[in-house]
Amino acid sequence: MQIFNAADTANALPYTELVPAIALAARQRAEGSLHAPERQVVPVEGGVLLCMPAVADDIGVTKLITVHNGNASHGLPAIQGEVIVFDTATGRRLALLDGPTVTARRTAAVTLLGIQTLLPKRPASALLIGTGVQSSAHAEALHQYFGLTSLHVAARSIESTEKFCAGLNQSHAGMEARAVTLEQLTPEQLGTFDVVIALTTSTVPVIPANIAPHTLAIGVGAFKPNMAEFPPELVHARTVVVDDLEGAKHEAGDLLQAGVDWSGVRSLADVLPGGSVSTAALPIFKTVGQAAWDLAAARVATARMTR
Repeated sequence: MQIFNAADTANALPYTELVPAIALAARQRAEGSLHAPERQVVPVEGGVLLCMPAVADDIGVTKLITVHNGNASHGLPAIQGEVIVFDTATGRRLALLDGPTVTARRTAAVTLLGIQTLLPKRPASALLIGTGVQSSAHAEALHQYFGLTSLHVAARSIESTEKFCAGLNQSHAGMEARAVTLEQLTPEQLGTFDVVIALTTSTVPVIPANIAPHTLAIGVGAFKPNMAEFPPELVHARTVVVDDLEGAKHEAGDLLQAGVDWSGVRSLADVLPGGSVSTAALPIFKTVGQAAWDLAAARVATARMTR
């Protein structure tokens, strides 16, 4: 069994390979050849343990993640864990991947796939809401996969947002990340963004309700029923696409609180063959995560082991 640390795991998961791997996993799950039950959430002292298995004909994975939001006081990351990869036919262990790195990169790759599928052009500008680990991963993903260089970032503290943007500009050659506040953005300025991506754990909506019809809004951070990034009026005004329909019905707080009509909600697998959703305004895309995406990442990493 090959053991990958965080850097090894990141290097083994280039977005050019990860995005199509997730598209394949989405199609296989819809067809029934990839099985990924709902994740188990077990309370532990000070946090939760998440167990996420997935099995296909070639490989299977189990991701074990602990989340302790108070770990900063201990000098430890909030999210820790690993993805165990095994051969389906024999159960032979193939690899152990860094769990937080897999999560960050496959989550960003799902966003990339959503943009590629739902936005009728290559994005040239984006607004990120949030300055956490997922925001960093998404900024890197947008830059590497689409070549996007114009980025605006908004969060609660303008000082921390400016520091975050300075780090992005230093880390990614050619990127111009600018700190803004949501309050200062006019409807005209909002209309300049091709994509708006929320990456927060907010319990109140953070995505502006008045985004332009040609702007694709994506909610990534809210993964519990009490969380919300989309405002209800936007949920009811647009077609809703989710990465995982079953998971969204339990975890997508934005949609649950808005009282969405689930009969009209479409999964990513549903829209992949057509490549887009034909509506006057672009849909909104809500992701909650799914072990199938971890299996897709494991496929990419283990395939590169044999090269």
